[in-house]
Amino acid sequence: MREGATLFLTENGGKYLLQLCKHFAHKIAVEQVDDCAELRFSCGTGYLKSAPDGLHIRVVSADDADLAKTKHVIEGHLLRFAFRENAGPLHWTDF
Repeated sequence: MREGATLFLTENGGKYLLQLCKHFAHKIAVEQVDDCAELRFSCGTGYLKSAPDGLHIRVVSADDADLAKTKHVIEGHLLRFAFRENAGPLHWTDF
């Protein structure tokens, strides 16, 4: 298993968590409880947690290729939803 994690610095972490969950729930299994969510893609699973400092994101996939796909899907949608924040690419740490 491969994992990656990042933090999207924002005061609107809860807003983006809900927006991502609502968007993806039309296509994949999504489980959201309070300030945490799990997004189950065919290429991997994303775990979201909103906090005062932003939106914490962790992804888990079977291999490097699927890890890259999972990160790309979540990051792409988040940055589109957060366009007003002028955020650049997210900085991921893989482990």
